[in-house]
Amino acid sequence: MPFFFHRVFSYRPAKPRNPLAKLLLGLVGLVLLGALLVFGLVAGLGMLLFAGIRRALNAQAASATARRAQADVIEGEFRVVNDVRERISAPRA
Repeated sequence: MPFFFHRVFSYRPAKPRNPLAKLLLGLVGLVLLGALLVFGLVAGLGMLLFAGIRRALNAQAASATARRAQADVIEGEFRVVNDVRERISAPRA
């Protein structure tokens, strides 16, 4: 068993000996890194743009709703709360 783990964790891929192949693989790595960087930036800017548009549209809808409301009406949500003693006490048999 220890031999197997040594074989798995000691593996190192061979580097090319040809200087042109080393240069080519280095350039491929840099191009791949640049492409991933650009993709990440575009995705991030897209998310920021989406959030900005969504916030602007929600602000317009909220201001339109506020303009329609009457001055003497307070909008809100409510919930009926039962007596605390009823919820705590055990059911009576």
